[in-house]
Amino acid sequence: MTKTMALLVGLRARVPRRPYIAWGLGLAVFKFLLDTAVVYGFSHRVWSPLGYVVPSLTLRRAAVGDAPEAMHVLLIVLALPFLWIGLSMSVRRAADAGRSPWLGVGFLIPIVSYLTILYLCVQPTRDTGRWQPAAVGAPRPGGGDPAQSSVELPSRVRSALFGVLASFALGVAMLGLSVYGLGVYGQALFFATPFAMGATTAVVYNRRVTRRLSDTVGLAAVAALLTGSALLLFALEGVLCLAMAMPIALIITSVGAAVGRAIVTSGREPGMATGFMVAILPVFAVGEARLAAPEPHDVTTTIEIAAPPDKVWPHVIGFSDLPEPPEWEYKLGIAYPMRARIHGEGVGAVRRCEFSTGAFVEPITVWDPPRRLAFDVTQQPPAMTEWSPFHDVKAPHVEGYMTSRGGEFRLVALPGGRTRLEGTTHYAIAIYPELYWRVYAELLLHGIHTRVLDHIKALSEPAPTGG
Repeated sequence: MTKTMALLVGLRARVPRRPYIAWGLGLAVFKFLLDTAVVYGFSHRVWSPLGYVVPSLTLRRAAVGDAPEAMHVLLIVLALPFLWIGLSMSVRRAADAGRSPWLGVGFLIPIVSYLTILYLCVQPTRDTGRWQPAAVGAPRPGGGDPAQSSVELPSRVRSALFGVLASFALGVAMLGLSVYGLGVYGQALFFATPFAMGATTAVVYNRRVTRRLSDTVGLAAVAALLTGSALLLFALEGVLCLAMAMPIALIITSVGAAVGRAIVTSGREPGMATGFMVAILPVFAVGEARLAAPEPHDVTTTIEIAAPPDKVWPHVIGFSDLPEPPEWEYKLGIAYPMRARIHGEGVGAVRRCEFSTGAFVEPITVWDPPRRLAFDVTQQPPAMTEWSPFHDVKAPHVEGYMTSRGGEFRLVALPGGRTRLEGTTHYAIAIYPELYWRVYAELLLHGIHTRVLDHIKALSEPAPTGG
């Protein structure tokens, strides 16, 4: 059992071709059955094996229909151990085949992962293949110290400083290219870059002497935190968005650091391969910018009102000033609704829903009193005002990356002169990983809906009589 676990999840045991193929096929079938059971439990649909292997989230969503978001979250959580096993085994299989262990990192890249697996399955074990991670404190023969300096600092401190600086430089450079050059918050920025930052830190820090894994991962985390702090210092990002992004960045950076340390301490020379991994990041970002297409989503919130639809309708098309929100999250700069006004009547009328950061301009597309009001959104304000030590932070993601495509209100008559009021927003979010950021986006939208619906309820219901 211990040997099996070391083969599957460790970073020390070599992985010959036969166990790589056998365990790979077995785990792939097990994961397919596990995911299929989850999908069936939520949606009563079954994935076909062919549709399952297509690495398209859009096509997979189409296959399972209107399933709860909890299903997709559960699938992501269940996929994490399989991702680690596949990555660690692929890295060690590449070394066993006499290739650069960095080749195994291709397991993480959609489409490329299948080519990587196929290549590693056909490559035999070679005598030139080495995978022998050195013990902590062991010197690296011929590794050299990239931190040679006239300043008398201990080797460990110099290596740590250069590792952090290299990682920091990589992170800032990719942020500049992806966000300010290409206008994309994508996989290259939120997934590939933190991984490469962690791996770069590990390679530099362990290049001369093998350091402890905990020290290597901790140093990579310091580099990630330093990069975030620099964005805050130079007013490129605010506190709230950095706090939301940091958990996923730290996890991926730590994985990159663990893999990078294992590779550099395995006795192989990683210099050229590491440089290639870093150099390919801009290519990845440019390709992603050309293919990026955010998927539309809906968020619906419902409330019951003790008044008939004809009494509720006038407060749906326009409502008076809402009270200031007491919720702590709005104090952080998140936009909140203040009032709504409508100009005209019927299809073609224009509704203006004013938020704390500006106004949504909403041309009416469906006017069906007192049952349904639908509208497009032709103009919208920033989603938030970033909380920062500085007065004015112009983070690009607050405008144009979470967009409202339109919305609607549905009024359903209930027995006893009551109304079920449903508020829906059609939106898209162009920030990767979409599923992670959708959790925050939908919490925000439900909060906005609840605030508006509660206000409409208060305006529509008859005032209580004394007595």
